[in-house]
Amino acid sequence: MTDFLTNKAKLPDLGIGLGLRRELAEETLASSAAIDWLELVPENYMAIGGRARARLEEAKAKFPLVTHGVNLSIGASDPLNRDYLKDLERLLSFVDAPWWSDHFCYTTAGGAYMHDLLPVPLNMEAAKNMAKRAKSAQSFIGRPMLLENISYYMAMPGSTMDEVDFLSEVMERADIGLLLDVNNVYVNSINHNFDPYEYLDRLPLERVVQIHIAGHSRTDDMIIDTHGAAIIEPVFELLDYVLKRTEVKAILLERDQNYPEFSEILAELKQIRSIADKNKVMPSGNSKRVKSVSA
Repeated sequence: MTDFLTNKAKLPDLGIGLGLRRELAEETLASSAAIDWLELVPENYMAIGGRARARLEEAKAKFPLVTHGVNLSIGASDPLNRDYLKDLERLLSFVDAPWWSDHFCYTTAGGAYMHDLLPVPLNMEAAKNMAKRAKSAQSFIGRPMLLENISYYMAMPGSTMDEVDFLSEVMERADIGLLLDVNNVYVNSINHNFDPYEYLDRLPLERVVQIHIAGHSRTDDMIIDTHGAAIIEPVFELLDYVLKRTEVKAILLERDQNYPEFSEILAELKQIRSIADKNKVMPSGNSKRVKSVSA
């Protein structure tokens, strides 16, 4: 068993969570009976004061917190941003996060920030580069690291591997965990014409610590991962399929735009919880405080 899988067994069961969003903060922070934990975008809280700091401190007092970043750029060829990692480590220590996450992607090129989660070419050179950087980042932070499978809308030139083989190669080489986004699997399966269940069967599901589930939007010729709509039944079915096959520590509902009445969000959380409870994958209830595990 790898060090990561040994550490996974020691990680706390957080339950069913929601992203901490400014637009929903008041209702979210008042809903600890229905929400077990919160996920926050660390870039929004690294160097802050005023209302954002107060929101973070209230969230810390009421919920276990985990970060999900967008600026690590783990797939880039640029050097790792040590200043970013120092700020992130300081925030993770403040909230005592049991793990942290980012994405299988790059967001910078030549020092310029691209404002998007961009796919890398799926080949061995890119896998080795990403794994080396991920291993270094996890060591620097000193907490278990997860990377999330992204949605993508074109095949990158230079690809010689399929996505599952690429993700598996990076995780094995870096000895990190997987944040599995089941909506992204569904979106990509429709846009790129593959079987999402065969995709999941081939993933190293034993490395899944956390799951994301969300809604998406349709255009004339593809579907887009927007986090701005209700979850559809085929995506709930993928969640159920995964939970029948592996233990996970946390499930998160992502909603980042087109916010409905908060009662609708609570109803989706309840549906997610019913699937988790049916599969007996984690205890219910806000555990309030959790202990971190060193990587």
